[in-house]
Amino acid sequence: MSGSQAIRTQLILIGTMAIWGLNVSVIKVLAANVHPMLVATLRMVIAAIVINLTLWLLRPPIILGRIPLAQCLRFVLCAALMVYANQIFFARGMVSASATNSALILALSPLVASLMAAVIFREKLSRVRLLGVALGFGGVFVVVIMGADASLAQASQGDALVFGAMVSFVAGGVFIQSLARQYHALFISSVIYTVGSVMLGIHTLLDDSVVLNEQTLLGPGLRIWAFMAFAGIVPTAVCNMLWNKAIAELGVARTSVYQYWIPVFGVIFALVWLDEPFTLWHVAGMAGILLGTYLGTRRA
Repeated sequence: MSGSQAIRTQLILIGTMAIWGLNVSVIKVLAANVHPMLVATLRMVIAAIVINLTLWLLRPPIILGRIPLAQCLRFVLCAALMVYANQIFFARGMVSASATNSALILALSPLVASLMAAVIFREKLSRVRLLGVALGFGGVFVVVIMGADASLAQASQGDALVFGAMVSFVAGGVFIQSLARQYHALFISSVIYTVGSVMLGIHTLLDDSVVLNEQTLLGPGLRIWAFMAFAGIVPTAVCNMLWNKAIAELGVARTSVYQYWIPVFGVIFALVWLDEPFTLWHVAGMAGILLGTYLGTRRA
């Protein structure tokens, strides 16, 4: 890859991290105006449509043949973890969790992924990496417990749901690795988001708390539905496709480093747009999370 192409890819990654940071605040606004299950379902349906249209337009070389049952189950499991469970936890969590806390919690993704890989592949954890794990989770503990609403009540329940969303997404990524050896990344995204959207749609239809009527559709207003379209198209569909392309060009290790920018952009947008409080506890928590993630994901 040429130098100019590498720089372009790096700039695209920084822009992707900025949009993902902004998306936390967007979901916070959506969750305050629309039922969480509708937020989760509509975002994923929009993303699935965009990804499938992209797959149809680009027509990448895909050798399908007969997909073995074991791999079909992996696709379903990935969809259940990375789309269905992830979106239910995230949308419901954002009702009460602050965008600032959520951005910092999501910054643990590389650390949790590294920890899962170490456990699954029985990789020995060095003292430095164990220190990183302690610092990262300690930073989240400080942010959640020592915040403005310092209690284990409603606000902390939202933080716990956001943490669960992050863990379910990372866990699903473990199963993608085996699929990526045989199938095109765009095809994998298409299947996962389509199956996950169907799961969310069925859940929404069976959920008695979701009322689909004229007030539900017209009540939130055009601005909220514009946010919904943005959240489904740009951060979810387009940015995920750009992320997968960057992994193919730079590799997982170099690409994952850019995730350190998510909490930075997330906190900035939460402060500027939502006017959320930012305390010294947030500074201490961010320092612990970023330093812990750096140390916990290091390789000897």
